[in-house]
Formats: sequence, C-alpha cells, structure tokens
Amino acid sequence: MEYTAITLERGTGQRSGIATLTLSRPHVKNALNDEMWGDLQHAFDAISPDPSVRALIITGAGGAFCSGADLSPSTNGSEPPHQLVRMRRVSDVALALHRLPMPVIAKVVGVAAGAGCNLALGCDLIVASDSARFSEIFARRGLTIDFGGSWLLPRLVGLHKAKELALLADIISAEEAERIGIVNRVVPVGEIDAFVDDWALRLASGPPLALRMTKQLLNQSTTMSFDQALESEGWTQTVNISATTDGPEAMQAFVDKRPAVFMGR
Repeated sequence: MEYTAITLERGTGQRSGIATLTLSRPHVKNALNDEMWGDLQHAFDAISPDPSVRALIITGAGGAFCSGADLSPSTNGSEPPHQLVRMRRVSDVALALHRLPMPVIAKVVGVAAGAGCNLALGCDLIVASDSARFSEIFARRGLTIDFGGSWLLPRLVGLHKAKELALLADIISAEEAERIGIVNRVVPVGEIDAFVDDWALRLASGPPLALRMTKQLLNQSTTMSFDQALESEGWTQTVNISATTDGPEAMQAFVDKRPAVFMGR
C-alpha cells in the first residue's frame, strides 16, 4: 500500500527481519493527522500477522519524533467526524500498537510530545538521542491525556511521578526521561542509528516465538496474580521446549558451541 503520512520499509539481507516505520510529516514535526492515524492503523494491521517481521523500529523524519496530534482545522472540505468517533480511532491505533507481537523499538530524535510521547511509551524499548525531549503536553492545550498515556505512564514511572508529568505538562530532557525510567538508553544523536540497528539486529536474530511470548507475559503481568503468571510461564515454556524447533535448536547450539539459528517455528 502507498502511504501518505508514513513510510514503511522492510529490510533486506542482514536486516531482512527488521521493518522501519517512519512518521513522515516533517514540516509539522510529524504531527498526527487523520491520514497518519489511518496509515498507522493499516501498517500495524499489516505487520502484526507477518512472521517475517521480527523487530519493528518506529521513528520520525526531519529531526523530530512526533509533536503530538495535529490540532489545526481540516482543509479537505469534508465534515469532521464526531470527537468521540475520532478518539475511538486514536484508541484503536494505540491498541494495535500494544498488540503487535514482535518487539518494537522507538527511536526518538527531537520532540516527542502528547500522543507522540505516548506513541514512544507504547513501544517495548525506547532509545533517545541526547537532543530528545518528552512531554505529556495535553494540559497546556486544555486536554486530558490520551493514546494510552493514562495506563502506560504510571506503570513506567509510578503514580505520583505520572501525575507530576501529566498535570504540570513540563518538557523533560532525554537524560531526565532515562533517570525516571521512561527511556532505556540515551546516546549521542550521531550514534543513534547504529545503536538502534544493533538492538534491532539482536532482536531479529533471536528466537521469535519465545520473544513474542515473553513480551506477552510481561504485558499481562500488571493484571495477573503471581499464581496466574506462573501458570502462563509454565505453558509458554512447555511450548518452547516441546512444540517448536527453536527450543531444541538453542540447546543443541549450546552443546555445539555455535550460534543458534532460529526459524520461528
């Protein structure tokens, strides 16, 4: 499909298991408009069932990640949808991102604000350049937090810190975001491409079924009891050992003192 507000590239050769989704409205710091919401929904729906995509990178064009929702009036002449309809569409995109089975890395250069900040938070790993900035900017616009931020943020930084970030709507540096647990790594802007590529290659060469099940176990952990988590671990580990070729391959590779080759089946 031809997208209007994003690009979706699938790697070749050594990077064949990696897809890169780039938000591509650099003239407005990749603000999310109706076209971009639609593109994201279609891209996530296309990637989700594709076993050839073992890792996904989400980033922005033009030196910014995403400045949030585009609040400017529509210029296409059509009647805008009711706000609740629009918000349900936004929520569907957030849910589609959350349900992606493969590991997702947010590569954040420049600003990540509002829904753009929560787009990054919805990824599994966040690597930020030392110039990146983050903000739950909604309150400055007279709005409430959305795109999953009310669920994601307290789980990352704790309830009181989440309230500080959401109610005061401060802009924080990449270093502060790393300190409070939002960001996994902060690297110089000139090194971020190589750093993220290294992580993506490591994920893409790993056991895809095991990584997907591990991601699901961790995502479910906040709504499960310890007993339920242990039961789920037992079932998934049984699948790895008894119902895939990757589990036995990893064990044989350990015996043979060689790298394992994971086929995802």
